Amino acid sequence: MTPPPHQPHARRQSNMNIGLIGLGKMGNNMRARLKNAGIDVVGYDTNPAVSDVPDLKALAAALPAPRIVWVMVPAGAITDSVIHDLAEVLDEGDLIIDGGNSKWTEDFKHSEFLAPKGIQFMDAGVSGGVWGLENGYGLMVGGTAENVERAMPIFDALRPEGPRDEGFVHAGEVGAGHYAKMVHNGIEYGIMQAYAEGYELLDAKKDIIKDVTGTFKAWQRGTVVRSWLLELLVRALEADPEFHDIQGYVEDSGEGRWTLEEAIENAVPMPAISASIFARFVSRQEDSPSMKAVAALRNQFGGHAVKELD
Repeated sequence: MTPPPHQPHARRQSNMNIGLIGLGKMGNNMRARLKNAGIDVVGYDTNPAVSDVPDLKALAAALPAPRIVWVMVPAGAITDSVIHDLAEVLDEGDLIIDGGNSKWTEDFKHSEFLAPKGIQFMDAGVSGGVWGLENGYGLMVGGTAENVERAMPIFDALRPEGPRDEGFVHAGEVGAGHYAKMVHNGIEYGIMQAYAEGYELLDAKKDIIKDVTGTFKAWQRGTVVRSWLLELLVRALEADPEFHDIQGYVEDSGEGRWTLEEAIENAVPMPAISASIFARFVSRQEDSPSMKAVAALRNQFGGHAVKELD
């Protein structure tokens, strides 16, 4: 079941500008969705073929003050470098939103670094992967109420159609958005692992189960296990029912590990999520059918690379 396409005329904005840094798989689609909503976007990427401006200084010059700049680059050293570079070209009153998968503790560092310069900071957990252009992005943000209100036209343009509180949350102060996204991804690990193990059992019982793909497809309506992830698994099965072209090797993002670290720190039991993460470690030791299913799912929703068999 393919979700309905985004309606480009919906929630159109005027006199709204944003700078967007990082025009990869998600960033480029976000730029298109923002433009579809009537927001003027100035995009920058190290790849000149997709960039609107040659550098960050030009990006700042192209935006009317006070500026809003959304950073959508890989977490860690790259995000840190971009934020430090932006601090040199932005002015007091400007706002930086980190929409990548940064660890929530990094948000405190970035906010404190920018504060003496008078530059505001927010963090945004973003879910939607390569499907976000059509479906919209689930958003979890952290920051002050004033900055949330200031950036709300941007959030409204990016989130899915329908009630705002079903696709957007102001989760709390700085750090809360990435913390919420971290837990979201931990839950995602557990759901994918459950589907994958179910697939392996059905596939192992071919003397009784004659249509594995059809079984999963029949769960898409009316059952308590229906979900978008299930729909994506069906897509993957229909394309390659036996996952012949995929290795059962699955990476784990930092967010899954961070979720477990927080669970230990706060004495919160997480047997399902922890088991799903350890299962990914197993995938690097043997080529299991369930891990092929998880690899296929990650490729479906996020465009994550899979290892193809020779």
